[in-house]
Amino acid sequence: MSKKILIVVALHKELPERYQEPFFNHNVLFTGVGKINASYKLTKVLTKDRFDLVINYGTAASKVHTGLIDCTKFIQRDMNVTPLGFKKGETPFEESPMMIDFSHVKNPIGKNLCCYTGDSFVTDMTPYDDVVDMEAYALSKICWKEHIDFVSYKYISDDGDAGDWEKNCSKGVEEFKKVLNYYDNI
Repeated sequence: MSKKILIVVALHKELPERYQEPFFNHNVLFTGVGKINASYKLTKVLTKDRFDLVINYGTAASKVHTGLIDCTKFIQRDMNVTPLGFKKGETPFEESPMMIDFSHVKNPIGKNLCCYTGDSFVTDMTPYDDVVDMEAYALSKICWKEHIDFVSYKYISDDGDAGDWEKNCSKGVEEFKKVLNYYDNI
C-alpha cells in the first residue's frame, strides 16, 4: 500500500506551473511565505484529510551546502527568550522539544540537515550551520504534534543574497522530481 503524501510549497514561484505535471497525482498545498501562513494552511488541510507523510519543498539559504538537500531537524531561529534563562530557539513552557527531529523518516538524500526557520530573510548566515528558511519549523511542529511523518527538501537558492534567491528559486524542481519518484516507488 502506498503512502498518502501531501507536498507543501510556500510559493508558486518555487514550483512553477510548467513543472507541476509530475506532481498531479499528489496533493499539493501552496501556503504563502512565513510560519503563520504555513501553519494556517497546513492545519486547515489536516482538519479535513489525513496524510501518512508531509513533504515540504522549497528554497533555503546556506553558506556550506549547495543543490537540493534534505532537512529532518528543525529549530525556530527567531524564538529568543534568553533573558528568562531559556536557550535561543527554545519555546518557553512547552512540551515540544527545541529541535524537532524527523531523522527516522527515510529519504533518498540522507544528509539529515538542520533547518533554522524564522520570519525574516537571513542575510547574515554566521550563526547557522546548515540551512535557513521561513516555513519548515512550523510545518514540522504541526506534523510532530499530529504524529505525521515529515521531511523537507530545500534547494539552496542563495547564501543570504535576495537577488540570488530571485534568480534561483525555481531551479531545484527537476532534482525534486527525482526525490518524489523515490516515494512513488516505495
